[in-house]
Amino acid sequence: MFTGIIEDLGAIKALRHSQKGASLTIATSLPIARIAIGDSIAVNGACLTVITKSRGAIAMEASAETLRRTVLGALKPGDRVNLERCLTLDKLLGGHLVSGHVDGVGKIVSITPEGDSKLYTFEVAAAQARYLVEKGSVAIDGVSLTVFAIAGRRFSVALIPHTLKLTTLGRKGPGAAVNVESDMLVKYVERILAGRSNGAAHKASRQPAASAIASKTAGAARSARGRGVTS
Repeated sequence: MFTGIIEDLGAIKALRHSQKGASLTIATSLPIARIAIGDSIAVNGACLTVITKSRGAIAMEASAETLRRTVLGALKPGDRVNLERCLTLDKLLGGHLVSGHVDGVGKIVSITPEGDSKLYTFEVAAAQARYLVEKGSVAIDGVSLTVFAIAGRRFSVALIPHTLKLTTLGRKGPGAAVNVESDMLVKYVERILAGRSNGAAHKASRQPAASAIASKTAGAARSARGRGVTS
């Protein structure tokens, strides 16, 4: 689990593709001594596992599914990436609960200055847009942001100078692809409500059959009594 509060702006040192996915080596100012092999770190919002580490760098692997769902496969040496170590019990939850399981890729439609901040408008697939909620949360490239001005598949967020400076979003322009993770709480609520609806529909479908059985049983009982049979 993560919070969507970026800890470091790393840089890709190497990216090697294979049939199984890709391996990434990332230069970082995170405290290497406090990172263990097997630790989870979100890279542009995608949860990856540390497989090796060296002075000032970590190596991680991305599966083929991760590459299909994210923009990680398009990275090249020198590209910057947002890094966040996983949430611990003593860490402040400054953003929102982020799983690091990217739902899909969106794109920046426009960037409009508003004082010192900038308004970013994004477009996502319809399957992702259904989870957008006014004043709800969304993770863009792993950055926890607040949604507003939803219009169909598009929505806007406001980025303050601090976020623009310390994340990849301040380096991207209109047309750029981004990783998008919807708020997991919204997805859980949808799943629960869908289960209740399916349960109610299943129960309703069984009622006519149950009524027919009860009627048939009652008829048989009346017939038996007519023949002088008692129970």
